[in-house]
Amino acid sequence: MDADIMKKLALIPMLIWGLLVAIPSVAPAADGAAKYVGLPETDEGLPGAGPIRRYDWFKTLWGQKRSAWAERVDRDQKGLVFLGDSITQGWGDDLKGSFPGVKVVNRGISGDTTRGMLIRLKDDVLALNPTGVVLLMGTNDLEEKADPETIAGNFKLIIAELKKHNPKMPIIVCQVFPSSESKSRPADKIKKINELYAAVAKGDAQVTLIETWKLFADDKGDAKAAEFPDLLHPNDAGYAKWAAALRPILATYDFIETADDTFQPEAGFVSLINGKDLSGWGFRNEKTQEKLADFEGKTTSSDGRYVFKHGRIVVTTPPEGRRVEQMWTTREFPKNFTLKLEFRATPNADSGVFIRRPQLQCRDYPLAGPYKELKSYRPQDWNELMVVVKDNVAHCTCNGEVLEAALKLPESGPIGLEGDCGQMEYRRIRLMEQP
Repeated sequence: MDADIMKKLALIPMLIWGLLVAIPSVAPAADGAAKYVGLPETDEGLPGAGPIRRYDWFKTLWGQKRSAWAERVDRDQKGLVFLGDSITQGWGDDLKGSFPGVKVVNRGISGDTTRGMLIRLKDDVLALNPTGVVLLMGTNDLEEKADPETIAGNFKLIIAELKKHNPKMPIIVCQVFPSSESKSRPADKIKKINELYAAVAKGDAQVTLIETWKLFADDKGDAKAAEFPDLLHPNDAGYAKWAAALRPILATYDFIETADDTFQPEAGFVSLINGKDLSGWGFRNEKTQEKLADFEGKTTSSDGRYVFKHGRIVVTTPPEGRRVEQMWTTREFPKNFTLKLEFRATPNADSGVFIRRPQLQCRDYPLAGPYKELKSYRPQDWNELMVVVKDNVAHCTCNGEVLEAALKLPESGPIGLEGDCGQMEYRRIRLMEQP
């Protein structure tokens, strides 16, 4: 065959690929009509501000992903939707099985920006009537030189549309993960974005913000190679930490851990929770300890901050970002005693356990301190506190490691649980008095 003909034939596959990239993606909608899902060629008339990526590879991926999703709108109804970019897409369709029993729907597109997510929000998320939405977004905008204020503006529009669609649907916001200046994602810009996201969420009880930046950042505010080998995308260890950070919040919203705790106290111990509600607890005046309100027969405190759920007392994330508050037992404990309980904290959560009023700091210790060097602490998992009170001195341990060897106490007083920032959960609270 002639050499020129051979060269022309060799170009045919490339020409076909070019045509496929140039043709807008079309997929059937749920009603059988054709649905345009290709990336718009210009910004004209599009919501939001800032960059929309239009590289050939991105346009192709956008069309492929959204065409496939358009065909399964009915099947993906009422799932927990994850909206994001390559970090979300890379978690896989089932999020690596991280949340067994939960109908998860992954709507991450590699390379997408906040404006791109805003554009596709209606068809890719709202059309699914989700039971909850988890958001992680903003890192790609930085690579395209968008300023944090523009990124936060798109984020605000996304939050507004989600709330408008369903004013009761949980919205879970993950802070932008750390990366590196070498990836055009410097720490100061990411921190600024996260501050602006927090400002948007502040005061909104429908939005729960999780401090995922501090969870992953090194002492310079950058990603760690052990969890982000390319300083941008998490490996399996990184995804495992992200899943762990989400579980306490998903449990509070009843996506997971919906069975009641069947734990029974050891011989000699009496439970300080009745397994049904907040009976035996209430608010007191912080200074005088005068009883202000009790929660007998109630599953939620009068202000909604403390919630009893499946054997757990949940100190919920305050909409204000930070709000210090205490709940106390209606009983007081003048005798020597041993107190045991388990707690679980979201990243950087700050709380405390009051023993006859003096406070034992109970936090996500590795991030929030003060006991940052514990070897046995399990981040975002259950940990056991044990407090042995003898002659008005408390010996306090976490998973067997000493927190306070000799915490001085008054002669009597109640047990208290504090809320500050983040979410804290307590369960299996039991006490054994000594003769």
